[in-house]
Amino acid sequence: MSHKNPRSGKSQSLTIVIKLGTSSICDEETNLPLLSNLSLMVETIVKLRSLGHRVVLVSSGAIGVGLRRLSMAKKPKKLSAIQAVAAVGQGRLMRMYDDLFSQLNQPIAQILLTRHDLSHVKYSIGVVPIVNENDTISVSEIKFGDNDTLSAITAGMVNADYLFLMTDVDCLYTDNPRKNPHAKPVEVVEDVGDLKERVVVSTPGSSLGTGGMATKLVAADLATAAGVTTIISRGSTPQNIISIVTNLSNVDPNSHVSSSIPIHTRFIAKNNPMMDKKWWVLHGLHTAGTIFIDEGAVRAVKLKSNLFAAGIVKCEGSFVANQAIKLVFEKHHVNENGKETVELITVGKGLVNYSSSEISLIKGCKSSEIEEKLGYIDCDFVIHRDNLAVLLKDSDENENN
Repeated sequence: MSHKNPRSGKSQSLTIVIKLGTSSICDEETNLPLLSNLSLMVETIVKLRSLGHRVVLVSSGAIGVGLRRLSMAKKPKKLSAIQAVAAVGQGRLMRMYDDLFSQLNQPIAQILLTRHDLSHVKYSIGVVPIVNENDTISVSEIKFGDNDTLSAITAGMVNADYLFLMTDVDCLYTDNPRKNPHAKPVEVVEDVGDLKERVVVSTPGSSLGTGGMATKLVAADLATAAGVTTIISRGSTPQNIISIVTNLSNVDPNSHVSSSIPIHTRFIAKNNPMMDKKWWVLHGLHTAGTIFIDEGAVRAVKLKSNLFAAGIVKCEGSFVANQAIKLVFEKHHVNENGKETVELITVGKGLVNYSSSEISLIKGCKSSEIEEKLGYIDCDFVIHRDNLAVLLKDSDENENN
């Protein structure tokens, strides 16, 4: 994935994704809109655009606004009821944004997503896209899970330079600063995995004042893997985004945050991000089923080969061509008592050229036998190597040999 360097020190046009959470949009008790926060955010976005930057806003809040409009005290439990509340709230939320942006002559565009919609989204020049998950139709199998994840995927999709995760604290702390006076701010993070050894995010709401810091770490992990520098900052002071972006263009990516920059946590983007299509296959697309492959196929795909039908043992789930599926290898172990156990090893994820019913017919077959089995042949292989994101590490492969 090709990215501009946000630290080059030159005046340049950046692509910035900003995720605004429900707690920054609605009062947690009354669900009344926090108009001061929203107004500051709108002013900040317009200012960023005047500086030549492209901005995408990922906004939560549809359900909160809907609850207020329907005079409901609590979020309902039934999916159909939640979808109805979101449908009511989404229109009113967009009306609020449109009213605020219109004061500054800035057009906006609403984009509602599920994982099936990702390939159809385009960035419009001159318009601020406002992205949200399509809660009115989403079901558990295709929803993103939370808007932190959605914002990370959106950031990867538009090749963003920065992803800002706006929350109700200034930055990430080693523990809840409201309860632990010894909690320290975390300024720069190079590895999210290592960070988890230093901070307390084990349960929702256990640290940093809100539930959801754990999901922000997941989002940061996703976004940095796509080459996007990710920042946690306070949602009630969105104007800090301008200062952070301006100052970070002149600092070393591994340095600590300068005292002249508003406090925040910065997650360093990976130097070797995954290629666009493979990143989307892995993180952005709904997993429609599972294909089990043999040991030879494991070695082949690890060496960047196509996946051929001959290496397929079985498949599970119902899917069609061009959907994303998970590749799994069953590793058999026999203990000293002669009892056999099976370990499922996830090899990767890819886009298939054949449906689940077709693969069930051609599994284990040579490419030359596909036409005989199906009566036609669309492709010599089931997954092309360019559409296959391999997760298996070298150590895992060695264990299989």
